[in-house]
Amino acid sequence: MDSPANIHFAKKVQLALKSKVKIKPLHRMPSYMAGVDAAFTNKTIIAVACLYTFPELIIIEDAHSIEPISFPYVTGYLSFREGPAIIHAINKLSTKPDLILFDGQGIAHPERMGIASHNGVLLNTPSIGCAKSRLVGTFKMPGTRKGSYSSLSYKGKIVGTVLRTRDNVKPVFISPGHLIDVKGARDIVLQCADRYRLPEPIRRADRLSKVLRNQYVP
Repeated sequence: MDSPANIHFAKKVQLALKSKVKIKPLHRMPSYMAGVDAAFTNKTIIAVACLYTFPELIIIEDAHSIEPISFPYVTGYLSFREGPAIIHAINKLSTKPDLILFDGQGIAHPERMGIASHNGVLLNTPSIGCAKSRLVGTFKMPGTRKGSYSSLSYKGKIVGTVLRTRDNVKPVFISPGHLIDVKGARDIVLQCADRYRLPEPIRRADRLSKVLRNQYVP
């Protein structure tokens, strides 16, 4: 594992970027969006970016980046572990996305700086965190029907939404990352969740990252 000095430096970077996060209504609806995710071997990270049209959700292009792991797994610092490889994968897309969906947190994070916020600032692109589990906050369980939701609150502020994307399945935890607000993030994710629990761009990125991991020999 990296030395505490490296974690200390990461903390400084995180706090510096935190001041640049902007949570506000989306300036305009996206024409292109990307879903991103990553898989790991013992020494390697495989990051995938999948580009879609929006709102049609037609797949346009997939890109990936395979890189050595350079940062340990530390809760709250996911951005430093997989963020660089994800950014490289996004930069390989021939069309820049207008919005990016991350499998992770936005401001629903101990420092309000999850991977969606961190990378959203670095890319200066609207971003949303869509996580399968809660990192911080309290909530009431939403209803069982698709579209039901409740607010996710942390330290007295609403930081996201607990959203049911299919009838009678576990909800997902949505939080704005950068250049979008809580309602906008919830609405976008619900539009991208057609037949599955996860929004389609993230679901494809997750599946492709695992396929590439199984093909890759470190």
